[in-house]
Amino acid sequence: MQGFSIPLDEEVVDIAEFFKVFGDPTRLKILFLLEQGELGVNTISETLNMQQSTISQQLKLLRARRLVRFRKEGRNVLYRLNDEHIHRILALGMEHYEELF
Repeated sequence: MQGFSIPLDEEVVDIAEFFKVFGDPTRLKILFLLEQGELGVNTISETLNMQQSTISQQLKLLRARRLVRFRKEGRNVLYRLNDEHIHRILALGMEHYEELF
Protein backbone atom coordinates (compact mmCIF):
# COMPACT_ATOMS: atom_id res chain seq x y z
CA MET A 1 0.00 0.00 0.00
CA GLN A 2 1.31 3.38 -0.88
CA GLY A 3 0.50 6.65 0.79
CA PHE A 4 0.63 5.33 4.34
CA SER A 5 3.44 6.34 6.61
CA ILE A 6 4.11 5.09 10.13
CA PRO A 7 7.06 5.83 12.37
CA LEU A 8 10.03 3.48 12.55
CA ASP A 9 9.73 0.55 14.98
CA GLU A 10 12.18 2.19 17.40
CA GLU A 11 10.11 5.38 17.38
CA VAL A 12 6.88 3.46 17.96
CA VAL A 13 8.43 1.68 20.97
CA ASP A 14 9.62 5.00 22.43
CA ILE A 15 6.22 6.62 21.93
CA ALA A 16 4.49 3.60 23.52
CA GLU A 17 6.82 3.92 26.53
CA PHE A 18 5.97 7.63 26.74
CA PHE A 19 2.23 6.91 26.83
CA LYS A 20 2.66 4.11 29.40
CA VAL A 21 3.68 6.75 31.92
CA PHE A 22 0.19 8.23 31.68
CA GLY A 23 -1.35 4.83 32.48
CA ASP A 24 -0.62 5.02 36.21
CA PRO A 25 -3.24 6.86 38.33
CA THR A 26 -0.68 8.17 40.84
CA ARG A 27 1.55 9.61 38.14
CA LEU A 28 -1.46 11.13 36.41
CA LYS A 29 -2.58 12.78 39.66
CA ILE A 30 0.91 14.21 40.12
CA LEU A 31 0.88 15.59 36.58
CA PHE A 32 -2.55 17.19 37.10
CA LEU A 33 -1.32 18.78 40.33
CA LEU A 34 1.78 20.13 38.60
CA GLU A 35 -0.42 21.75 35.98
CA GLN A 36 -1.23 24.30 38.66
CA GLY A 37 2.42 25.25 39.09
CA GLU A 38 5.59 24.27 40.89
CA LEU A 39 5.20 22.02 43.91
CA GLY A 40 7.49 20.24 46.33
CA VAL A 41 7.34 16.58 47.28
CA ASN A 42 5.83 17.41 50.68
CA THR A 43 2.96 19.35 49.15
CA ILE A 44 2.29 16.66 46.57
CA SER A 45 2.36 13.86 49.14
CA GLU A 46 0.09 15.78 51.54
CA THR A 47 -2.37 16.70 48.78
CA LEU A 48 -2.57 13.11 47.52
CA ASN A 49 -2.40 11.68 51.05
CA MET A 50 0.47 9.41 50.04
CA GLN A 51 3.92 8.60 51.39
CA GLN A 52 6.73 10.92 50.34
CA SER A 53 8.79 7.91 49.25
CA THR A 54 6.02 6.83 46.85
CA ILE A 55 5.78 10.33 45.40
CA SER A 56 9.56 10.57 45.08
CA GLN A 57 9.69 7.27 43.17
CA GLN A 58 7.01 8.44 40.77
CA LEU A 59 8.68 11.83 40.28
CA LYS A 60 11.95 10.05 39.51
CA LEU A 61 10.22 8.10 36.74
CA LEU A 62 8.49 11.23 35.44
CA ARG A 63 11.85 13.02 35.35
CA ALA A 64 13.48 10.10 33.52
CA ARG A 65 10.74 10.24 30.87
CA ARG A 66 11.12 14.04 30.69
CA LEU A 67 7.55 14.81 31.69
CA VAL A 68 8.63 16.92 34.67
CA ARG A 69 11.66 18.97 35.58
CA PHE A 70 12.87 20.35 38.86
CA ARG A 71 14.85 23.15 40.41
CA LYS A 72 16.35 23.49 43.83
CA GLU A 73 15.45 26.36 46.08
CA GLY A 74 17.62 26.03 49.15
CA ARG A 75 16.88 22.62 50.59
CA ASN A 76 13.60 22.33 48.71
CA VAL A 77 13.19 20.70 45.33
CA LEU A 78 10.34 22.09 43.28
CA TYR A 79 8.80 20.17 40.39
CA ARG A 80 6.85 21.39 37.37
CA LEU A 81 5.67 20.04 34.05
CA ASN A 82 8.49 19.90 31.54
CA ASP A 83 6.81 21.81 28.73
CA GLU A 84 3.59 22.90 27.05
CA HIS A 85 3.22 19.51 25.32
CA ILE A 86 2.46 17.84 28.65
CA HIS A 87 -0.18 20.48 29.44
CA ARG A 88 -1.79 19.84 26.06
CA ILE A 89 -1.76 16.04 26.47
CA LEU A 90 -3.47 16.34 29.87
CA ALA A 91 -6.02 18.79 28.45
CA LEU A 92 -6.75 16.50 25.51
CA GLY A 93 -7.19 13.56 27.89
CA MET A 94 -9.72 15.53 29.95
CA GLU A 95 -11.50 16.77 26.83
CA HIS A 96 -11.82 13.23 25.50
CA TYR A 97 -13.02 11.93 28.87
CA GLU A 98 -15.66 14.67 29.13
CA GLU A 99 -16.96 13.85 25.64
CA LEU A 100 -17.42 10.22 26.65
CA PHE A 101 -19.51 11.00 29.73
